[in-house]
Amino acid sequence: MKKQELIHLHGLLAEVGNYYEECEADEISLDDYEDLGVRPTSIHKSKTDHKAAVFALAGGITSAMEDTEEQEAVPAQAD
Repeated sequence: MKKQELIHLHGLLAEVGNYYEECEADEISLDDYEDLGVRPTSIHKSKTDHKAAVFALAGGITSAMEDTEEQEAVPAQAD
C-alpha cells in the first residue's frame, strides 16, 4: 500500500471512530493511538508511523464494538 493510500485509510478510520462515538455515546479507548502522536493530517510522518496508527486506531474501534456487543447480548433462557 502506498503512503498516500495509507493516510487516506487513516483519515477514514478516524471518521469511523468519531461517528461511532457520536452514535453509540461510548468513548473509545485510544490510548495506544494517542501515544503515537500521528494524525491523518500528519503527512510529514513516515509510512510506518501511519501504519502503526491505523492498526492502533482499528484495534481501539473494534474493541469498543466488541464491548458494546457483549453488553447488548442477552443470555439464553433455559426451557
